[in-house]
Amino acid sequence: MNDQKPLLDVSIDKNSLYREETFTDLHAGTIKRFVPIKPDGSDDASRTAVFMGQTQIMSGGGPLPIQCMLEVNNLDEAIAAFPSAVNKAVEQLIEEAKKMQREAASRIVVPGQQDQKKIIF
Repeated sequence: MNDQKPLLDVSIDKNSLYREETFTDLHAGTIKRFVPIKPDGSDDASRTAVFMGQTQIMSGGGPLPIQCMLEVNNLDEAIAAFPSAVNKAVEQLIEEAKKMQREAASRIVVPGQQDQKKIIF
C-alpha cells in the first residue's frame, strides 16, 4: 500500500567510510582527522587520513563558522598548517562577500521590475 517513493535516494558508500576523530585546544579551533576504515570498522591502510580545520570568527551577524581542508600527513603537520589554512579560508570568504556586494551594487533597479518577475498561473 505504501507506493510512495522517498524524497531522496540516500545511501552510504561502504567503500568510502571514515572514522572521525576530533582534537581541540578549546581556544583557537578544532582539527578533525578522518581515518579511512573498511566496512567491518577496521582501519583501511590502503587510503590516507584526511584532516580538516574548523574555527569561528565573529561577524556583525554573530559567529561565522570557518572550515578548511589541511593538506597534511599527520596531526603534528595539521597543527602547524592550521593558522595559515584558516587565514586563507577567511580571505577567500571575504573576497566572495566583496564579489557578492559588487554584484548586488551593480544591479540596476527599474521601477516596476518586481512586477515583471511574478509568475502568473
